[in-house]
Formats: sequence, structure tokens, C-alpha cells
Amino acid sequence: MSRVRDVVIDAWSYLNYKPVFSDALGMPNRRVFPEAHATWVPDADERRLAAYKLLTAYDNNQAAELAAASGDVHAEDRREFGDPSMFIETVMAHVLGREQTITVPGADHDGDNPDAQAAMAGRVQELLRGWAETEQLAMRIQQCERKAVSLGDGVYRLAWDPGKNRPTVRVHDPGLYFPVIGEDDDSGEYPTRVHFAWELQADPKRGLQARIRRITYELDWIRPATAVGLDQAGRSVRAPIPVEPVDPSMIGATGETPEPPPPPLSPGDIYSPETGAISRQYVWNDAPSYVTCYLTDATWNIGDIKGPADVDSLPLDAATFATRGDGEVLDHLDLLIDFMPIVHLPNTVPPAEEHWGQSTLAKILQVLDELAGSDTDSSRASATTGSPIIGLWGKAADGRGKASMEVAPGLMLELGEGGGMNTVDTSRNLAELRNQVTGLHERAATVGRIPAVAMGTLDPSKLPSGYALQLSLGPLDALVSSMRLARDHKYALVLKMVQRLFLAGQHPDWAGVQPQPASLTFGPYTPTDKDAVLAQVTAGVEGGVLSLETAVRMLADAGFPIDDVEKEIEQIQSRSFSKAKDLADATGDTAAVGTYLGIKVTPDPAPPAIQLPPVPGQQAADPAAGDPAQGSGGNE
Repeated sequence: MSRVRDVVIDAWSYLNYKPVFSDALGMPNRRVFPEAHATWVPDADERRLAAYKLLTAYDNNQAAELAAASGDVHAEDRREFGDPSMFIETVMAHVLGREQTITVPGADHDGDNPDAQAAMAGRVQELLRGWAETEQLAMRIQQCERKAVSLGDGVYRLAWDPGKNRPTVRVHDPGLYFPVIGEDDDSGEYPTRVHFAWELQADPKRGLQARIRRITYELDWIRPATAVGLDQAGRSVRAPIPVEPVDPSMIGATGETPEPPPPPLSPGDIYSPETGAISRQYVWNDAPSYVTCYLTDATWNIGDIKGPADVDSLPLDAATFATRGDGEVLDHLDLLIDFMPIVHLPNTVPPAEEHWGQSTLAKILQVLDELAGSDTDSSRASATTGSPIIGLWGKAADGRGKASMEVAPGLMLELGEGGGMNTVDTSRNLAELRNQVTGLHERAATVGRIPAVAMGTLDPSKLPSGYALQLSLGPLDALVSSMRLARDHKYALVLKMVQRLFLAGQHPDWAGVQPQPASLTFGPYTPTDKDAVLAQVTAGVEGGVLSLETAVRMLADAGFPIDDVEKEIEQIQSRSFSKAKDLADATGDTAAVGTYLGIKVTPDPAPPAIQLPPVPGQQAADPAAGDPAQGSGGNE
């Protein structure tokens, strides 16, 4: 009986057409993907790890190398000219836009006297932007987005660094990321336990065996305080702090034993004798919490692992725990936070009850294979076109005959009677192959929703109008909107964790700060008609239907070099003398005019009293004696 092939449909089934990825049982080739078949890798993650490696090979022009390793004898002759990498870079550039800006709602307030909420929002926004500059967040975003767009997933890991006195952000390959998702858990929800695990190769020079390193973050109930200690095997571990036993002399005459002392607690923890639970008041929460995050960093020698064990069930009694720079052993170390500082970034919105995103190459991978095949055929055809195949018959004039000879420019052959020559013309085949390559490029752009104008392969002069350009970018708009939707909540979560880590680390600049909802705003990605935007803004402000604040923000979004909206508004107003005059005429308030212009205006002194000329025949009035026109005594 013929063996029935298992059809596997999952987040990576778009790779099933490749024999190297899916055998008769739907599993990846063991020789090509040995990492995916490691004994500690869970069965559910084998196809995911193999998919990451295969997608990375496409990105690095090594797909043919993997195919050759699986036994394809013709794969080594295949040409790969970087089309997958071009698609990845293009999509990433459009998703991120020209710049990325941290924004806090209410921070860009109007007026010089903001309320307390607006002032707090402005302070948090300034602190976050300063941290992003110091931490080089823009570079971290590029690193993670490169992983997410090409592989389908990216991972951020945050931590408080006592030496740098700030939160740090690191990007991890998703192949090291192993979330623990139970059968009854919603895959779309945040897991409560996450592992980062990888193998370390043996180092005979240093006497090191092959090892497995695993870093684990886990949310669990708050336990009694622990301290660094040694176990019976001499390993550094965290052990419970001993509690003083009850003194027998304290037992009363009735024989009642007094209540045992509470367990050792971390500073600020509260113990409830009725329930035995320990709570903690975090500065960012209104109510006490009973949950904290524990960190474990352990290493195993692969030879010490006996029996079946995956990444989640590695025996801790055979592990060696790492020690942090401050001497703390990373064995269920309480991080004093009630969240896991890990953010998984999917490239696309995951399907319902799914956890993983999908690579940008997923829908166009077969087109890219066809494109590589056409490029290979074109390369072969161009070789025969440049150096054609020549057929020669007849003997040379000197009577000598040759079965074959090399043809070079300027070579003259003199043939005898009845001789002749013919060539094989492959130029038509080459032209057809080039048309095929162009057609496959268009097909890939259509399926991937990346129009030619976005790829930079379209002559701008061929577009009839700006409206036609906008219509051609419709598929790209939908693609970018969907991908940004998958990212909005994730980057808001990163900024939320950064604020909480600053508060947990008791940074002096964050004293008294209340965490604010912050987001990462991506800049525009499509060409903008700056002249049209400028005309629209000018007409709106002059017509009184747009505020100056809105107008300046529109100009900044259109790509005008405006770094600070408020400062730009102040500079505009400081030169608007005609509007300042109108303000003075309308209010008569000199102080308001000075505030508008951003300068100190000194009010004009009171005008002197009007002095009328004397009436003819009368003497000039003495100013000290008063106005004679008002009358005085008997002189009328």
C-alpha cells in the first residue's frame, strides 16, 4: 500500500510545497534542520524553527544551498539575485515610515499655563524621548522589525540595568523564544511563563561540554524572601531565609502555642495570616498585587540530561545558575515587578487563538522560486547568446580537419570546397526569458500588495496624475495599515514597561511621575505633495477654519523640517506684528500682546495734559497756578 502523506495546516504550511521542509509525515528534513530536531525542542516548535531557518536562507540568498544539502543535485547552479531581501527591506521601510516618534496624549498642549494632567503628560513625553535617544531605540526598532518582517516574529526583552541606571531593550531572534502555552490557554493572550533557550557548542580548549542555556521569566504568587546560599552539591542557589522557632518558654499556662512568626518578607510586602498570602503595593497600581515576576538563568550539560525532557521540563537539580553582577543568584530571583518584561512582536495580526505572525515572504515564496529559476535560465541563455554555438563542416584549405576549435573575435577560417558554417541563435529565447522575469516581478508585487511605484521600479513620468498615483498605492495602504495595527499595542506595551521599570528602579528624574499612556507614532511612507499641503494649510489658517497648532502639525507630517511644534508656533507668532496689532485693538491689553509676541512690552506712559495757547491780550498762565480758563477768585 502506498503511504498516505500527512497534510499539515498551520502557521507555516505555506512552506509545505518544499520537500526540504515537509516530508511524508509533514516534518522538516533532519539533516538540513538539526536544530529543530534537538531533544530539548518541543514537538510543536520543530516546524517553526525550521521555517525561521529557511526564511533566513531566502533573505541571505542561500535557499539553493539548503536545497543542495537535502539532496537536490541541480540546486547549486541556481541563481539568487536578492529579490526576497528587496521585498523585505521595502515593506519594512514603508511600515516604519520616515521617522518614529514617541507621543503622549495631552503633551502638546496649547497655552502657557497647562493644567496638572497636561504638565504630567509633557514631562513623561520628554523623559521617554530622552531615554529613547540614550538607549538608541530607533536602532533597536530596526533590528526587531527586520526579524518580524522576514521571519514573521520579533521579540523585545527589557531589563533594569543598575549600572546604566535605566531600562535597557534587547532584541532576540524568535528562534530562541519559547512561550509556554497550555492546552486551555488562549494563544492570543500573554503567557505567564516564557523561556529563551539555545545550545552552546562544546569548547575542548576550555574543557567545556555541549550545553543548553535557558533564561526563564515566570509570573507567580509572591513568596517569602530568599537569600543567596549553597545546596548540598555546592551550587549557588536561592534559599529561604530561616525563621526563628517558637520559644517553648513562651507557651502559656493553658498550654496554648503562640502564633508562629510571619515568614521573611521583602521590603514593603504585607503578610496575611488568615490566608497565608503575601501582597505588595506597586507604585503604578492602585490596589495591592499578589503577583510578581521571577527570573531564572540556568545552564545544563547536555550529557547530564537523562530521559525525555523538553525546554519546559529540564531538571533544575542538574542545572548551574548564573550570578548577576551584584552577587544575586538568578534562581527564581524576584524582580519586584508584576509583569513580564517581554514583548512578542508579530509581523501580521495573528489569526484568532493564534500566537505567531506571518512572514512578508509567505504569499510570494513560490513566485520567488519561479523568479530564481527564470534568472538561472536567463543566465544560461545569455551565455549561449554572447558565445553562440557554431557548427562547422568541410575541410580547411590546407587539408587539415578539426573536430572542434575555439572561436575568438577576429578569427578567420578558410574552408575548402563544400565547407560551411552555421550558428544557433538563442537571442529570442533570452528575450522571452526576460519578459518572463518581468512578469514574475509584477506577479510578486501584486500578490505581496507592493505596487511598482513603491518598489521604485516605475518611471514617475508614466503616471498621468497624482490621483492615479494615490489609486495605485491603495493595496500598499491596506497592507501598511494592517501591519501597523499589529504593532500599535505592542509598542505601547514597551513604553508602558519602560515607565514602570524607571519607577521600580527609583530613578530620581522619575520621582513623583504618574505613568501615562504613550505610543510610538510612525511617520508617513508615501510621497507627499508639499506644495499642495502648504497651500491647503495657508488657506485654512487665513480662512479661520484651521488653528495654527493644527496647521503646523500638518506641515510636520508632510515632511517639512519642523522638530518642535510649540517652538515653531512661538517663532511664527513672534513675527506676526499685524496680528499682534489686531489683538491690541481688540483687547487693549498690552500684556497679552507681549505674551503673543514672546517679548516684554512696556506700556506707553500717560500722555501729558493738553496746553492751550493763551488768549490774545492775556498773560500766559502759570502752570503752577492752575488753568485760568477754570476761573480763580475774583479774576473772571
